[in-house]
Amino acid sequence: MAINLQQALEVGKYIVTQRLKGRKRYPLVLMLEPLFRCNLACPGCGKIQHPTDILKRNLTPQECFAAAEECGAPIVSIPGGEPLLHPQIDEIVRGLIERKKFVYLCTNGLLLEKSLDKFQPSPYLTFSVHLDGMRDWHDHCVNRKGVFDTAVQAIRAAKAKGFRVTTNTTVFEGVDSKQMQEFFDFLSSLNVDGMMISPGYSYEWASDQEHFLKREQTRALFREILAPYKAGQKNWNFNHNPLFLDFLTGEKDYECSPWGSPSYSVLGWQKPCYLLNEGHYATFDELMEKTEWHKYGRASGNPKCADCMVHCGYEPTAATDAMQPQNLVRSIGSIFG
Repeated sequence: MAINLQQALEVGKYIVTQRLKGRKRYPLVLMLEPLFRCNLACPGCGKIQHPTDILKRNLTPQECFAAAEECGAPIVSIPGGEPLLHPQIDEIVRGLIERKKFVYLCTNGLLLEKSLDKFQPSPYLTFSVHLDGMRDWHDHCVNRKGVFDTAVQAIRAAKAKGFRVTTNTTVFEGVDSKQMQEFFDFLSSLNVDGMMISPGYSYEWASDQEHFLKREQTRALFREILAPYKAGQKNWNFNHNPLFLDFLTGEKDYECSPWGSPSYSVLGWQKPCYLLNEGHYATFDELMEKTEWHKYGRASGNPKCADCMVHCGYEPTAATDAMQPQNLVRSIGSIFG
């Protein structure tokens, strides 16, 4: 496991600083959605279900920079929609890097290869390519043939030009654990800079509500998938704190930190996480101060949160736990593999 050393140090410094200031709630990752448009219609995603007038809207670079500064998180993840459809995405990325933000540009890969000349390799920039499995399974998940091959070709092209590339995999009900293990082997052969995994979890606008995992299903499936990795038989390169993987397999039991990955889009600041369709605030301060945080997360008893184990809520919890003295050695070890 080889997490970006510079990123790990900066994030660790940020967490310590927040705790020294006595803050119990602080963001780690800004999920910046500069548009909702996409060139795919994945059944597990509901972003393109927005009305046409909203799908036509883009955040300006200045709005993106203001959100990053207002939030203050050291990492900015840029999902969408498909961010490479944004006509000023290169300006947005460049401005965030100038502000020393670690940027993960999330893409389905269809436009990546032809867009590479818009960017410069940097330790602050990572392309996060969506791949849910090998060719047949991934193309099934995104509901279009040929997407897997295009994305893999783009990964190879980006790596050849010196860019950092990770993959982002959502695990849904029905996935075969052996095939997922073969998939991780394949990604390792591409020399990606890390693999990110998360169980799929239902939210209201997704067109497919049938294949999201329940909590015990999630743990059982990830125990199967990660068994050779946990046994030391595989050295897969995950871009996660190891404690988050322990959480997925049931070795750790965390509560959600819904404030850890706030989402900002053309609609404003999402209340309180992107999986819930509860409206938006105009400012980040309003989000932090007006949200009744005790009503969210598994411990709250909120039925919408009961089975969720998605990384955007639990990775921040794991990152904070990693700073505990008893976990520091293992967390530091994950940086150097």
